[in-house]
Amino acid sequence: MLAGKIMNQILDTIKNRRSIRKYLPEQIKDEKLEKILEAGIYAPTGHNDQPWHFTIIQNKELIDEMNVKCKKAMADLPIDWIAKMGKSENLHIFYNAPTVVVVSGKEDATSPFAYCCAAIQNMLLAAESIDIGSCWIGLARFFYENPENLKKLNIPKGYKPNYSVSFGYKDSSSHKAPTRNRNVVNYIK
Repeated sequence: MLAGKIMNQILDTIKNRRSIRKYLPEQIKDEKLEKILEAGIYAPTGHNDQPWHFTIIQNKELIDEMNVKCKKAMADLPIDWIAKMGKSENLHIFYNAPTVVVVSGKEDATSPFAYCCAAIQNMLLAAESIDIGSCWIGLARFFYENPENLKKLNIPKGYKPNYSVSFGYKDSSSHKAPTRNRNVVNYIK
């Protein structure tokens, strides 16, 4: 009976998690951040590679600088929707979250990108389970493309940043999940 209840809690957490784009300014508690990071560290990897590195940024000035530099790079791109986002005065690519985690993968590992994505998903679900908002940020890559910017992040040699994740206390009510496409499975028995 207990196993079924735990499984239902896991499924509920998966179904309830949403990308949060509005945060309270209060910094999340260290204990909660540690639980989120531990979930990332426990992500699956082939051959127990564990090829990730997490850079925790809780410095508002650096987060804001990353936002400005990303948006500047985005605004100069020939891809209309990205350029439009880069030119938006209202957009903060980290949504003013008090904590940003940069997830980097070891470049000589077998599948660092996939394993870092698994770590991110674990962190997103762990955050939801303790009522911390999160959002997987792909646009941060525009900051990582400049080697001068990377120096500010102290990412270990041999690691390449893949994505960032914003974390913070939610400043909005939960949103209902959009309808899911159920026509994505076929069976071969």
